[in-house]
Amino acid sequence: MKRLKKILKWTGLILLVLIVGITTITASRQNLKYDAPYPDIKASRDTAVIARGKHLVYDIAHCNNCHSRTNSDSILKLGQEVPLTGGFVFDIPLGKIYSKNITPDTLTGIGRFTDAEIARALRYGVHPDGTVVYDFMPFHNLSDEDMTAIISYLRVQKPVRFSVPDHKLNVLGNIVKAFLVKPVGPTEKIEHSVKPDTTAEYGKYLVNNVANCSGCHTNRLPTGEFSGEPFAGGKIEEGKNIFYPPNITPHPESPIYHWTENDFIQRFQKGKIISNSIMPWNNFQRMSTDEVKAIYKYLRTVKPAPSTIVH
Repeated sequence: MKRLKKILKWTGLILLVLIVGITTITASRQNLKYDAPYPDIKASRDTAVIARGKHLVYDIAHCNNCHSRTNSDSILKLGQEVPLTGGFVFDIPLGKIYSKNITPDTLTGIGRFTDAEIARALRYGVHPDGTVVYDFMPFHNLSDEDMTAIISYLRVQKPVRFSVPDHKLNVLGNIVKAFLVKPVGPTEKIEHSVKPDTTAEYGKYLVNNVANCSGCHTNRLPTGEFSGEPFAGGKIEEGKNIFYPPNITPHPESPIYHWTENDFIQRFQKGKIISNSIMPWNNFQRMSTDEVKAIYKYLRTVKPAPSTIVH
């Protein structure tokens, strides 16, 4: 009995030391600093460049879906610009992640940062202070021209002073941030410009580098890493709500398997039909017919895969 008590005592002490050690190391790694190149990007005052940026921000890239707490759908239907003040909360298993204020306010927004610092955050996932950006934005492979257009548009918005809360991570979230979350960067050669047209190649650029279709239509682990076949469907938990973005590969299990190009275009033109859908339909509704054609053509070229999530 005495021997058993001694074993339990030492086991408890060892566990305590391990817990304290892990907790201390985890805490010390919460604000690690990373280095990354500063892209040679400078905002433009050219109205055509700014117009392109607005189209990317509000339509294809649907930035307002995450960087606003307002009823974006209602504002978009009125033809108005949604204030990109941030504060939207991603209530995920790791904790609460708050989107940033990306208006040009100099205290609470991006007005205090240089064009190169903003471009580095988007392309390499490193904040101006060197800490890691949570990889919710898939803009690492944006062309230089489109990166310039987005930053140019953000610069001419109305500044809004709004302080966004700090992220609130739970124990698991702190551990994941300490050891698993790292900056990401381009996965292909960055083009100076990408010519808009109706080809599958341009559709690939829009789907993977601008619209973030894989972000919802590919399953993810709690760490944010992708799992399963690309575009074979996913599962998204937001608080008490669970959404199942469908399989959009050219597989017979896909709900769009039999859709013609015209069916695809008409669906996008209708905008949001299901009120609580997380698909940014009212943003995508504003895409040009040529852009939707390009996306359709590209999705027909991806690897057919059975649905990842069955529900």
